[in-house]
Amino acid sequence: MAEDTVALWIAQLSDPDPGKRAAAAEGLRSAALDRCFSGCNDWIRDQDFLKLARPAPVPTAGAEDRNRIFLIVGIAVRPETFGRIHRASGSPRLARVPPDQDAMEFELRFGPAGDLDILTTRDPQGSGAIARYLEKYGEGIQQIEVNVRNVEEATQLLRTRFALTPIYPATRAGANGTRVNFFLAPGASGRKCLIELVEAAQETV
Repeated sequence: MAEDTVALWIAQLSDPDPGKRAAAAEGLRSAALDRCFSGCNDWIRDQDFLKLARPAPVPTAGAEDRNRIFLIVGIAVRPETFGRIHRASGSPRLARVPPDQDAMEFELRFGPAGDLDILTTRDPQGSGAIARYLEKYGEGIQQIEVNVRNVEEATQLLRTRFALTPIYPATRAGANGTRVNFFLAPGASGRKCLIELVEAAQETV
């Protein structure tokens, strides 16, 4: 997927036409899943992992395993783009991000085919993860969030069965009271994919 196409879709997320915004979201989600799961990352099809993953809100009969679980694509944008998308989308509620993490975010819900998490940095000159991403790559598909029932169990499975090393040695706090950990997984294009395992607040196992 050409980066200029991704940039066009990101720009369309602030279009006044909700149909264009939804189409852009679907394009970004499809591009992210192809980049991270086409011909690689067999863990997304592992039956034990699927048991730990939360199902998609409206799973499609016969869908690929990656479309059977609840995935959200994280899009990193500059603060000015963040503001435009936020206003065009009706100013949805901002997530509660732990104060030690240099990020702002909100979720855009377009249905099972297009949910996105829009992320930016509080300090463009800082050393936070989003600021570093923007400095290195510019605006783009930054991560895929995989919702799981138990982040420790999912982390252990990916570590032991698929030799993926978590970025953090222990689960950490995420936005809105979630518990998270991250992996850098191989991507179809040769570029690493950042995967965030997310356990919802007060999730029961």
